[in-house]
Amino acid sequence: MAASAVPERAVPGRAAPDRIAPEHAAPDRPARTGRAGQVVRALAALHTAAGYGQPVFAGVYLSGAYDGLGWHLAGANAVTSLGYLQLIAAVVLWFRSRLGWPVAGTALVVVAETVQYFAGLDGALWLHLPLGVATIAGLTVLTVGLLRVPLPGRGPGVRGE
Repeated sequence: MAASAVPERAVPGRAAPDRIAPEHAAPDRPARTGRAGQVVRALAALHTAAGYGQPVFAGVYLSGAYDGLGWHLAGANAVTSLGYLQLIAAVVLWFRSRLGWPVAGTALVVVAETVQYFAGLDGALWLHLPLGVATIAGLTVLTVGLLRVPLPGRGPGVRGE
């Protein structure tokens, strides 16, 4: 026999089977960024600001002020160090919240920066300049992404506990 099209009868005092009563529904809590996420965001912002200083220092050098090359090297050391610190913080965030994209994005930027660092030391400007542009673009997109979404910390809702 075919199922009848007769609706189920409502039982007084009970919610309909296809709807959850409002008093039993989970409260809508906005996702909040935890401490590990805040550290990743802060490091990403510093990392990006330092990255934007690099073309300025290179421009100082190319305009004839030879001290600019020393500034560019110091900036490269700062950018690279901030990149590795951000990678460590992103790994901590991954362990705490199981968000993998901040680690993957940061790792890609750090690899590009490391290649660019050694290309600059070797004087391979054919690689150093375009990779620098791509690295700044990637770092900017990553930082905007980190600032736009909540990066939750450890808790029952994060890991499905």
